[in-house]
Amino acid sequence: MTRIFAISAAMMLATGLATGAALAQPADQPAGHTPGKCFYVNEFENWKAPDAKTIYIRVLQSDYYRLDLSAACPELLMPDSHLVTHTRGPDTVCSPVDWDLKVSIGATRDSVPCIVKAMTPLSPTDVAAIPAKYKP
Repeated sequence: MTRIFAISAAMMLATGLATGAALAQPADQPAGHTPGKCFYVNEFENWKAPDAKTIYIRVLQSDYYRLDLSAACPELLMPDSHLVTHTRGPDTVCSPVDWDLKVSIGATRDSVPCIVKAMTPLSPTDVAAIPAKYKP
């Protein structure tokens, strides 16, 4: 019985230490809105696609990201296309897995999924290098 108690106490201590360590680490929350950090989906303001596998997005007027897609989404290049975003659970975006993007053409209900494989925060130099017609 004493041995079971000792094992249980050790497990609880280990769990407590792991939880404390996790709490001590800085959370990737939208605080500060620095590129490379998380942001809320509703802070995503505009997008442009230079090709069928790349999307540039703007977050809160000054943060830019490049989304690289796992497959071509030619619908992105249509003149009346728009992105449809869905969230499940928290409404923050921190990595490619957080995106649930679909492209819809015009007023149709049909939409095509576009899977994000990479999400890269862009530096001011990177943003300056984006041609004006592709800058969101």
